Amino acid sequence: MRILLKSKSSRFLLFIFLLFTTLFIYLFYDLPSITSLPKNLNQPSVKIVDRSGRLLYEIIPTEGGRNAPLSVENLPQCIKDATIAVEDKNFYTNPGVDIGGIIRAVWINLRGGETLSGGSTITQQVARTLLLSDEKAERTLRRKLRETVLAWQLTRAYSKDEILALYLNQIYYGGMAYGIEAASQTYFGKPASDLLLPECALLAGLPQTPGIYNPFTNPDLALERQRVVLGLMEKNGFITPVQRVDAENAPLSYNAAPYPIEAPHFIWMVKDQLDELFASGQLNATNSLVIRTTLDLNMQHLAEEIVKRRIASFKPLEGQTNRNVNNAALIVIDPHNGEILTLVGSADYFDASIYGALNMATAQRQSGSAFKPIIYAAALDPTRADPWTAATSILDVSTNFSTKDGQPYKPVNYDGREHGFVSVREALASSLNVPAVLTLQNAGIENVIALANKFGIHSLDAPQQYDLSLALGGGEMSLLELSRAFAAFANNGGYMESTSILDIHDADGNLLYEPEKNPALQIIDPRVAWLISDILSDDRARSTGFGINSVLKIDRTAAVKTGTTTNFHDNWTIGYTPDLLVGVWVGNSNYQAMHDVTGLTGAAPIWAETMRSILQGRPDKIFTQPAGLTQTEVCDLSGLLPTEICPHTKTEWFITGTQPTTFDTFYQRTNTGEIILDLPIEAQAWARSQGLPLLDDANGTPSATSGLTLTSPTDNTTYRITPDLDLSAQQLEVSTLTDSNFTQVTFFVDGLAIATVSTPPTSCQTWWTLSLGTHHFWAEGITMSGEVVKSNVVTITVVE
Repeated sequence: MRILLKSKSSRFLLFIFLLFTTLFIYLFYDLPSITSLPKNLNQPSVKIVDRSGRLLYEIIPTEGGRNAPLSVENLPQCIKDATIAVEDKNFYTNPGVDIGGIIRAVWINLRGGETLSGGSTITQQVARTLLLSDEKAERTLRRKLRETVLAWQLTRAYSKDEILALYLNQIYYGGMAYGIEAASQTYFGKPASDLLLPECALLAGLPQTPGIYNPFTNPDLALERQRVVLGLMEKNGFITPVQRVDAENAPLSYNAAPYPIEAPHFIWMVKDQLDELFASGQLNATNSLVIRTTLDLNMQHLAEEIVKRRIASFKPLEGQTNRNVNNAALIVIDPHNGEILTLVGSADYFDASIYGALNMATAQRQSGSAFKPIIYAAALDPTRADPWTAATSILDVSTNFSTKDGQPYKPVNYDGREHGFVSVREALASSLNVPAVLTLQNAGIENVIALANKFGIHSLDAPQQYDLSLALGGGEMSLLELSRAFAAFANNGGYMESTSILDIHDADGNLLYEPEKNPALQIIDPRVAWLISDILSDDRARSTGFGINSVLKIDRTAAVKTGTTTNFHDNWTIGYTPDLLVGVWVGNSNYQAMHDVTGLTGAAPIWAETMRSILQGRPDKIFTQPAGLTQTEVCDLSGLLPTEICPHTKTEWFITGTQPTTFDTFYQRTNTGEIILDLPIEAQAWARSQGLPLLDDANGTPSATSGLTLTSPTDNTTYRITPDLDLSAQQLEVSTLTDSNFTQVTFFVDGLAIATVSTPPTSCQTWWTLSLGTHHFWAEGITMSGEVVKSNVVTITVVE
């Protein structure tokens, strides 16, 4: 009998052992370790803010939502008190679990088969949220017991303040907001550190059922829940009755734009930079990040409104011609540090019909005449062997040039007129085309492109791909590139890379990253920069091209340049004061041509209004003149020192050492005392069209020795054969200027006649197929009297 009892007792103990073992395995076999908690935290979102801290956009992780964890000391006391009052009044004294609540849950589970009642402490909620996320939807005794064990373990591994911080930083508050900082920004548009008691009470009531108590969708229920929280805070001694009543009656101001996307094109530029910082290891993706950018949101809104309104004004009314102007981009830069203050990438980011999502501030487009200041800066460089000056005289008459493919290239001015001898000042300010091509020819394409690269225009990278059409904007570049190049002129020739990030902090305000602040790179002589700025701000000098008091003249000193490309595909206006640069592009993203819209009528009004609006109330500021500039009187037509018979003189600024030392030779006095002009033959047709008296005409017969001039090709020029182009298509224009005294002109290359023209016009030409080597060109003409006259000899080199 004893053996039988003993056997039954053993079997019972074995049964109990197996039951508890099975139960233990069922409950705790795959219980996660609390050491895995850090890897289960929400991935912080990235806030991009303007220079004053206003939210532009928040980059949300692919899993989760907004999150910006705060340290314990930066959590506002009112949210701590409100949360403890409503979620776990004994938080600081319990062992991490509510024994009474667990017993209640077990009893209800036994009666109803489902855990219908809570009993979870703050610590248990942390365990459930961060360690048992796969079981959150379960309402079973098993899950309740598992979270109890984990809560007990957490209490021994973490301090109470750390557990409370985990809760407040990770719990879901609705509206895609995880943690109190994200909730504060979402619902009230302010950092958690600025929360007031009424706001803390409302937010503390959300985690229980955020979908029901969301103040955006259910404001009345949210306020009811807030009053419950405030009542519990009073009951548990966190606030006084007076504070409760005041908080209940306090009006709440919700965030009108909880999910903003401001300056979207700018945001994606910043995001690209962030990707580079992450890839290089300078930033850690696990940190909460606040990216403080250079953008001024007020200025951005102003520019966006101007762009949208001005582009809308081009929409035709009934009966009007459609000018097909649909898009624009605008950028504002501080020239002293390169900070991008405003970037409008299109007239409407969300308008697919204009390809609004494309960033036209960074798209490559032909620049038109807006590129000319860089060409003239190269020509004015005082380190050159024979530098030009603002007074250098350029002949603006119809002139034939050749492209890199040997094709004829004959630029004309926008007004279709020839202006004769014009100074560099007038040519640049009035954007005359023939002088710009001659300036590029003088400065050299390779030199100009090298300077453009220094100016930050890296899209121009292979000089052999370009020809003299570059002078009129034949190269592509972005508005951002050209704007920061102009910013160097405003910054006394000092180039600054454009920047869009000021600094990066975590949610607690700790500095994580700050870009290096490098000094400006001096790429041109400050005196050259000042001359360019002085010319571009000279309203009288640009009157030839734009008239006096055009839209380019605003209520202060401002240097400005327009540009219009062939067939009106793009137009530009970029201008600056000493402290601010505004660049504007107008056109169509799909390259459709506009109809008779130039830089002056398309981009310039946007530029002028933006400049005036931003600078309103600020005093005028002139460009500070550097040392080493000299003012000298010159003869107007030639730019040389005036003689006593020069009828028109002007005062011009020169870089010291470049002022003229020779006297004017254009004006001559005849034996009869008449003042006439002795001009080169290529200028005489223009002079006669203007009714100007010429020395040759006064003598009665032209001078044979000066009556035949080879004008093309250009002396001492190197031409390149393009290997992938048929050689027969690579021809060079050979042309002369003659007077009416010639009956025949013959063209020679290396001593061999290649063409003869009988009864030649004043300008005649032929074509010669490129051939490797060095070649000598000249022309020989026969006058009416039978005299043979030889022109100047031009030497060129042709290479592969």
